[in-house]
Amino acid sequence: MLTARQQSLLDLIVETSTNLPPDVRRALKKAQIEEETGTRASLALNTIVDNIVSAEEDTQPICQDTGMPTFIVHTPVGFNQMDFSKDIEVAIQEATKLGKLRPNSVDPLTGKNTGDNIGPGTPVIHYHQWNRDDVEVKLILKGGGCENKNIQYALPTELEGLGRAGRDLEGIRKCILHAVYQAQGYGCSAGFIGVGIGGDRTAGYELAKEQLFRPLEDTNPNETLAKLEEYVMEKGNQLEIGTMGFGGKVSLLGCKIGVMNRIPASFYVSVAYNCWAFRRLGVIMNAQDGTITKWQYRDKPEGMERPEGSFDEDSAIVLQAPVSEEQIRSLKVGDVVLIKGEIHTGRDELHKYLMQNDAPVDLRGGIVYHCGPVMLQDDDGNWQVKAAGPTTSSREEPYQADIIEKFGLRAVIGKGGMGPKTLAGLQKSGAVYLNAIGGAAQYYARSVKQVKSVDFLEEFGVPEAMWHLEVEGFPAIVTMDANGNSLHKEVADGSMVKLVELKDDPVLI
Repeated sequence: MLTARQQSLLDLIVETSTNLPPDVRRALKKAQIEEETGTRASLALNTIVDNIVSAEEDTQPICQDTGMPTFIVHTPVGFNQMDFSKDIEVAIQEATKLGKLRPNSVDPLTGKNTGDNIGPGTPVIHYHQWNRDDVEVKLILKGGGCENKNIQYALPTELEGLGRAGRDLEGIRKCILHAVYQAQGYGCSAGFIGVGIGGDRTAGYELAKEQLFRPLEDTNPNETLAKLEEYVMEKGNQLEIGTMGFGGKVSLLGCKIGVMNRIPASFYVSVAYNCWAFRRLGVIMNAQDGTITKWQYRDKPEGMERPEGSFDEDSAIVLQAPVSEEQIRSLKVGDVVLIKGEIHTGRDELHKYLMQNDAPVDLRGGIVYHCGPVMLQDDDGNWQVKAAGPTTSSREEPYQADIIEKFGLRAVIGKGGMGPKTLAGLQKSGAVYLNAIGGAAQYYARSVKQVKSVDFLEEFGVPEAMWHLEVEGFPAIVTMDANGNSLHKEVADGSMVKLVELKDDPVLI
């Protein structure tokens, strides 16, 4: 039985994982209006909204990657922070058991997953005292895809497309624009950025992440930074990276900037990138009994309606696994496909393993899905998929072409695209890369009809295990085909042209 305080913390965790705050919803609605109907970006945004509605209705994770739970806690003087940390851990374990958090705490030396999101450094808790009698708890769930697109610049530096960035406002401007450019579709754009100017390397990143806790519609009290935020929002969207990196008018949904003093020898600009699944909420709690007295980021409730349609099933191409090379070579970039049959999840640990070992199943003509799902066993011992969106594919670039050739794969599903080695491997072996909509964990979970079996569960843990899934009507877009074409390269090249145009663009402040 949970205590009242533990239950309040569990409620915060569940709500953060399953229900996007109103300001984020408004930003996504605005993006829907700005994108042209029928484009790839519009299709992706409709899928995202469909997913948000499903997650809220079913109280399930918006995205399967629930990231590293990070808490910022303000407590009264004399409050027992050690006991509060224990209560947070209990709530984290319970949320993991219920399938609201994916087990994400992994020993970096052994690769062993703890299974309950508890371990050295997990979760992250930052404590501050304040002159109030109540307790404030803020939580952000920031997935690995967007966390990997965080970036820190030490000025002066040279930036691709923008030239020299010096130790001044002009240099800061260039760094922030470059940070938006380098994220592309890897971090599930359209995204949000928090920027920290100054500090040391650690404090700079902390300041950047703190900016993500600001309401999206607030105004920076620093007039210079307020104008810079407006500038970045305008110019960042001119890069035309678009949702999922498919190209489009909306690449950036929010920009918040903070500043702190630095030492003369160091000048850092730190950027924390967050995906569209901007999961952060907060509560005010009674310090004595632990009950919630107020929710934060919910001052203006914002509902969402499920779109009438996302992928056009009538014009989509059905891929029945195992797939023939002839059908794969007939596909081209931009084709929408619906997958039917068996697919196999595979992430970092599996790709590393397959380079030196045989696969536990026959993969000829098969499809590998870059996915670390949220899974729960029912009372009969059968596995149920609770969330199953794609992970960032670029991490598998060193392995993918070799594994495609070695095992006769015909398709790889992921998000963000892959590099030149994989593109050449697709052309050589007759395979394609299919881009699923990043973060749409509930949308894709609906396509899974059965969990057939699992391999390497004990060795790799739930996210990295090889799950064998029977799917039907699983939608994705061909973004790298067997003829040497890549939408990701096309968009990246185009956004670089736009970035170069901003090299000498002055900040009007």
